[in-house]
Amino acid sequence: MSKRRFLFLQGPATPFFARLADRLRADGHQVFKVVFNGGDFAYWSPRSCWLYRDGLPSLRAFLDDRYRRFEISDQILFGDRRAVHRVAVEHSEACGVRTHVFEEGYFRPSWVTLQREGVNGHSLLPRDPDWFRCAARALPESADSVPIRSPFWVRAAHDVGYHLAGIFNPLVFHRYRTHASVTAPVEYAAYAKRFSRLRVVRNREYRRVGALVASSVPYFVLPLQLNSDAQIRDHSRFEHMGDVIVHVLESFARCAPGDARIVVKNHPLDLGLMDYRRIVVDCERRFELAGRTLYLEDGDMGELARHARGVVTVNSTVGIVALELGRPTATLSDPIYNLPGLTWQGGLDAFWTNGQSPDAQLYSCFRRVVMRATQVNGGFYCNQGIALAVQNSCRSLTAERSPLEELL
Repeated sequence: MSKRRFLFLQGPATPFFARLADRLRADGHQVFKVVFNGGDFAYWSPRSCWLYRDGLPSLRAFLDDRYRRFEISDQILFGDRRAVHRVAVEHSEACGVRTHVFEEGYFRPSWVTLQREGVNGHSLLPRDPDWFRCAARALPESADSVPIRSPFWVRAAHDVGYHLAGIFNPLVFHRYRTHASVTAPVEYAAYAKRFSRLRVVRNREYRRVGALVASSVPYFVLPLQLNSDAQIRDHSRFEHMGDVIVHVLESFARCAPGDARIVVKNHPLDLGLMDYRRIVVDCERRFELAGRTLYLEDGDMGELARHARGVVTVNSTVGIVALELGRPTATLSDPIYNLPGLTWQGGLDAFWTNGQSPDAQLYSCFRRVVMRATQVNGGFYCNQGIALAVQNSCRSLTAERSPLEELL
């Protein structure tokens, strides 16, 4: 195996990148790191690194210099839509540098995503159902994995530590601009308020789900996503989830069967900065949907999807859950699972009456291929998950051809 020269850019707000770098270095590869802010430095220290203190316009020249002078063969980053990463991804191929992108798993919670060149809307996965059927023939029915259970407080603690280190940004990294849509203090205050409220309403919301399922009333589900998610910002035509609610409820009012209801369920990590309940109530009045909508702050998403007449999503991984449960699914953008035979291809207005269940055999092929080509057993937050992700990532990172390239 040839030895590589890896450049690390920004990673998740955890020790994952530092431990992955230690493993690659122990295997004989050379490792370099660009640090953009105090949080990056805190999670990388005491390892050597390059501090980048200039603005975004100068980043391309900086990276070009490092690629050339240090003969970088590969770069590793988390999320391909951060501003500092867009520059690196868009220019690296011309410089002969391979890009490896980590992201949250397409299948959760025991998997993370690792793809070359891009993820989600920029994934190199084909959009041909027949290709998935063909590629799956030589693959096992299921991938062996170790289950990961990472408590939310572990992720929260890492995030707080990362942002506390950011107090030095005005002194050391004064030109740095975060990719996040809100500042950390606003985010933490919003979470504290919303999670306090969830403790009060959680049992009630679960009871409402149970009552809806028991009633046998036909219903559809619209699971909300985070406004800050790149899946919404960069891979959809919507400005925010409020626009999605209005779009979907207007179509539902116009075209859905008169006895059907629609459930709008909030994302479990939503900040609570947009009043979705009020938007649903306004739509109910505007579109004459009295008694036909149900807004939930919490509840069992799996149970909701399992009994739903159909699921409508922009590009959430909940769509994969719905497909696995055999429920008709419509997407409002182009996620990796938007394939003829899996998702509805006939437009939203027709979905309410004509939506069809996914082809179970095609879904099985799709899952086997995506698992093999893009997923790594492990996690970014707890020690067990990090150790597994480090161990299972190295083979793909150092191979001449990626798992997806082996299948193409």
